[in-house]
Amino acid sequence: MAENASGSHVTYSGRVPLDDSYDVVVAGGGPAGCAAAAAAAREGCRTLLLEATGMLGGTGTAGLVTIWAPYSDKQGKVIFGGIAEDILDFTRKATVHIGRNRLDWVMFNPEHIKRAFDDLVEHAGARVLFNTVVAAVEMDGPRRVGAVLAGSKAGLKAYRAKIYVDCTGDGDLAAWAGAPYEKGDPGTGEMQPVNLGFLMTNIDEYAYINGHRINSSNQKCCLYDILKSGRYPEIVDPHCCTELIAPRTAHFNAGHIWDVDGTDPESVSKALMQGRRIAHAYERAFAEFHPRAFANACVIATGAILGVRETRRITGDYVLTVDDYAARRTFPDEIARNNYWIDIHTAKGEIESSVEGCDHVTSRFEHYGPGESYGIPYRCLTPEGLDNVLVAGRCVSCDRPVQGSLRVMPCCMTTGEAAGTAAARCLQAGGGSVHSVDTGALRETLKERGAYLP
Repeated sequence: MAENASGSHVTYSGRVPLDDSYDVVVAGGGPAGCAAAAAAAREGCRTLLLEATGMLGGTGTAGLVTIWAPYSDKQGKVIFGGIAEDILDFTRKATVHIGRNRLDWVMFNPEHIKRAFDDLVEHAGARVLFNTVVAAVEMDGPRRVGAVLAGSKAGLKAYRAKIYVDCTGDGDLAAWAGAPYEKGDPGTGEMQPVNLGFLMTNIDEYAYINGHRINSSNQKCCLYDILKSGRYPEIVDPHCCTELIAPRTAHFNAGHIWDVDGTDPESVSKALMQGRRIAHAYERAFAEFHPRAFANACVIATGAILGVRETRRITGDYVLTVDDYAARRTFPDEIARNNYWIDIHTAKGEIESSVEGCDHVTSRFEHYGPGESYGIPYRCLTPEGLDNVLVAGRCVSCDRPVQGSLRVMPCCMTTGEAAGTAAARCLQAGGGSVHSVDTGALRETLKERGAYLP
């Protein structure tokens, strides 16, 4: 059944072919999905990865957020091990201007990372289907998903597996299967603003590097002059992160857009168009207010997908909380650790104060000191009420503040690797329930693969 614009339904009369040749189906090919698919496949599972775009890597490639959040514990120790560390190593080798030993805020060329994720899943033995959107689930009883339905140029097709891993970011598969979830702020429903990443080229590198650093934390930079001028109404706050990713070429994570629901296609479509308008407003504004660096620069690419920071948080057997973050808590079943700060971007009501500076955003919660981190228990990956579904990435079970810490790409890779490995462990034990996985054995496997689990 499908719903038309008036709210009534029409009956779909076509026959949907079924492919039941897989042990594990992973929905979503971002950092979490790539790690999950590779982990399941290397453990011997017949694994299918379904990706809605034409590339792997999600926000880092299609979204043009071309920088890894810090990997280190500020003492030179890598927090995000295993597959995540392998991807970091590839990044440093492929990007010659990055120091080979650098661990924090490592820039990358998105074209390099597309290939890195291609190689990761292909060499592990997983199959990938691009331009294939997971659109619905069919249940096999109240606690088990029987198949996922996906649309592509071949039409609708159903894929049946023993275990499903939801790496959609929005928790689509788990939510459609009936898992409970929260979305945005528990009181208001407000979600963090989105933005559309973009690249600019023909930048004067010397002026870019040696002028006032363009960053919202630097109130002497041109961002604040642009805002005060009022000449660029598309630019409404100073949010801007930028670094060179190639000669004369820089990435920009800039310009917030509010009141966007990443699970609503109409809302997303409007935001994509607004994001492109914002990118070109920055092109004109930088040329006027920072001409030494940007007089001849131009936008050469905008993201194919939005940078969505939060939508659903699937409720699992354990909900990781801000108290766990504050306590630097360790869990007996932890499958990863994280030390990224709680990064909740400016709410709509804070726009005026953000124009005066972003200190109120970066200091909302305590930042960790050297050597500090918190654990992520396996129970955050197991949705309540579902026996054959795992979640990984930014939709794992946590409260809203902690989601602002867990959502970064390296952490998504570690939860993805754990979910894919757990799917394999569950099948090796007979395929009963993901809630019954031997977490001691799971942790040992992850440690053998390089996970940081002290």
